[in-house]
Amino acid sequence: MVVKRDLMILELYFYGCFLISGPWFDMYLQAREPIILNFNPFMAFTPDPKPEYNDQLVKATNMTVAALRFLKTLRAGILEPEVFHLNPSKSDTPGFKKFIRLVPSSLSWFGAYMVNAYPLDMSQYFRLFNSTRLPKPKKDELFTDEHARHLLVLRNGHFYVFDVIDQNGNIVKPSEIQAHLKFILSDNTAVPASPLAYLTTENRDTWATLRQELLDNGNGEALRKVDSAIFCLCLDDFPIKDVDHLSHAMLHGDGTNRWYDKSFNLILAKDGSAAVHFEHAWGDGVAVLRFQNEVFKDSTETPAVTPQSLPAACDSHGAVEKLNFKLNDALKEGITKAKQNFDATVKTLTLKSLKFERGGKEFIKTQKLSPDAIVQLAFQLAFLRQYGQTVATYESCSTAAFKHGRTEAIRPASVYTKACSEALVKRPSKHSTVELRQMITVCSTYHSQLTKEAALGQGFDRHLFALRCEAESQGISLPDLYKDQAYALINHNILSTSTLNSSSVNLGGFGPVVPDGFGLGYSIHDNWIGCNVSAYPSRNAPEFLQCVHKSLDDIFDILEGKQISN
Repeated sequence: MVVKRDLMILELYFYGCFLISGPWFDMYLQAREPIILNFNPFMAFTPDPKPEYNDQLVKATNMTVAALRFLKTLRAGILEPEVFHLNPSKSDTPGFKKFIRLVPSSLSWFGAYMVNAYPLDMSQYFRLFNSTRLPKPKKDELFTDEHARHLLVLRNGHFYVFDVIDQNGNIVKPSEIQAHLKFILSDNTAVPASPLAYLTTENRDTWATLRQELLDNGNGEALRKVDSAIFCLCLDDFPIKDVDHLSHAMLHGDGTNRWYDKSFNLILAKDGSAAVHFEHAWGDGVAVLRFQNEVFKDSTETPAVTPQSLPAACDSHGAVEKLNFKLNDALKEGITKAKQNFDATVKTLTLKSLKFERGGKEFIKTQKLSPDAIVQLAFQLAFLRQYGQTVATYESCSTAAFKHGRTEAIRPASVYTKACSEALVKRPSKHSTVELRQMITVCSTYHSQLTKEAALGQGFDRHLFALRCEAESQGISLPDLYKDQAYALINHNILSTSTLNSSSVNLGGFGPVVPDGFGLGYSIHDNWIGCNVSAYPSRNAPEFLQCVHKSLDDIFDILEGKQISN
């Protein structure tokens, strides 16, 4: 009976995810704010462990080939899904994986269910390639053309395209791709007086009007090549100076050398620093992280070219097309205004990073605590220490275990984290180390419960979102709950947090979701914890990170049995 009941719950949630997926797409596509800083995140790659392979041309070639290999595997239907393991000791084993392969597909789901292993939904993946968000009045559209075989390359604000898949569907020889990229890197033409890419930083209705002007002015074919390209490769002409410069370059850049509407931009700086910057309407971090992991593994373990490889002797001048756009005065004025708006906004953004090297998930797990819970508690402690209050906090959680699942919210701020934070920040001397340790344990246990509930579709945020959408679609007056100040406060997420842990990811980040908030991208490694924070002038990002460091130190002191001090 328990199995039957649980299956009914899963079926209902499968159906619920399917119903909510339309309104969730609409939420993104109907938003009129610029997508840059408001929606698009980035994830920076860990540098290649072999320094000589971080050469820009070598790395660009290897990552392009790796991305194309991923595309081929995906479209051949042989890319294995990620699996959400609730009991990894039973399901994340070679024996179980072999067993599942031998079971008929019609029954394999039941075997996975019995050991609490859920293959993640892959319905988003087809939008990874050949896809672009098109600006339209009131509501944008997602465009995909899987027949296109060319790559889009941006350098110094100029647009280049060349085929990377041949007429037989095979990947073009890596040496030819290398030759074409070398040809592009040798073009010393200055940045255009009116860089077209700025238009993708604009308000969506403004951009929709200007795009129509572009079409009316004879740029339809050039735009089609931009929109249908397999992906956008951005080659920057400067090296990365430090970690903060890396964040700024990969999150927003200078506006000239990104096409923010593409499903993703693969960015490579002069020194080989690389990142994926992606548009958020089509999909979430789980799909992009899988892509990033595979590209990193393939390009570092089985690189297509070496630093000694010679580019092919081929006609790059004939193979590479440089796109030319016809700009009238209205378009030039639109680009100028877009640049002014973009520059003014970026100037107000602070990005700062922290690397806490005292320990990471290995130590935390020896204490039988959740690493994610500990970092989230540190954020609560830090904000209380800095601003003297507890605020609405959002942590993204994937619901890809369900059909068409996107995300659910974990709400890390609880009565337990508040009590623990106030004890550690306001009156640590009134509690023994044992008492403080017990409070931390309670926070960890409750956070783990919230995480499990969110991943299994038992959170409340998306449920309330779906009910509101249903009421609006039926013309029903919204219940008082949605008009309550408490509902408004909990959805004004001053602390917006997200983590995607992987050895291929060096750093990740996104903009604050509210003007008076922090955007917190963090990662928990074996022996260190990284945090990347964004903020506008109403918040002090460097001071917040100092408070995070102090909070983690306090927590580690307690876990090591030491007395903490103010």
